[in-house]
Amino acid sequence: MFELFETFDVDVGDVRIHGRIGGHGPGLLLLHGHPQTHVIWHRIADRLAAHFTVVATDLRGYGSSSKPRGTPNHSNYSKRTMAADQVAAMASLGFPQFKLLAHDRGARVGHRMCVDHASAVERAMFLDIAPTLDMYEQTDRQFAAAYFHWFFLIQPFPFPEQLIEANPTAYIDGVMGNRHAGLAPFADEALAAYRQALACPGTAHGMCEDYRAAYSIDLVHDRDDRQQGRKVKCPLRILWGKHGVIESLFDPLTLWRSCAHQVDGHAIDCGHYLAEEAPETLLAEALDFLVD
Repeated sequence: MFELFETFDVDVGDVRIHGRIGGHGPGLLLLHGHPQTHVIWHRIADRLAAHFTVVATDLRGYGSSSKPRGTPNHSNYSKRTMAADQVAAMASLGFPQFKLLAHDRGARVGHRMCVDHASAVERAMFLDIAPTLDMYEQTDRQFAAAYFHWFFLIQPFPFPEQLIEANPTAYIDGVMGNRHAGLAPFADEALAAYRQALACPGTAHGMCEDYRAAYSIDLVHDRDDRQQGRKVKCPLRILWGKHGVIESLFDPLTLWRSCAHQVDGHAIDCGHYLAEEAPETLLAEALDFLVD
């Protein structure tokens, strides 16, 4: 995996961000989702590197990036803070402006990045999410059952951390394997990396703090954006799996058009994990949208 890449660690404020960098050309930042790491991009990263300098990072709290203890109001895991990490990391690598491809939690960081750092993000593609505020406000029985982890992970410290740390492999396999395609789409090496990462000290806590922030301070920021009329300014493409929860329970294009000025997108024939379930389709979409 990542044959054309080198690993790096860069200090940004109070944390160190880990990632891989490879290729030549304009900067492209890849952000992963839950409960994974930057390894999700292993099937397309080398081919993207023919067109971009590709930077694939681990979010704060995940993988080999720093995992600080959460603050009482969870602000150090707010998407505002996590977005600032990534913008600073890209700037330190020589990319004050860049394009963005982000999945799941990484796309939530990306949403905040596009609003708070509009001059940095030239174009963005978000994978299999609707806006966080809308998803919470439209929660029903079906959503709560399908995304049970949204409500488990926000429980007070240390209850969810203790349960995850007791058997991190069971958590990875249960959460990822209980979706459309089971564990079949995941390469053995990638799945081993996700299991290993979650077993590292502090990862369960960082992951929980990400969700605790999403349930609290992130909603404050999102509501303030809407009250002030702040939207994503750059061109935005939304893709989602037609066999997933976003397709069945939400209207993602309508919801994103209330949060962004220029939006297009559609469902593709897969479940939640687009980069690993439908890499060829995703690569074609990314090149179509992101290459100048």
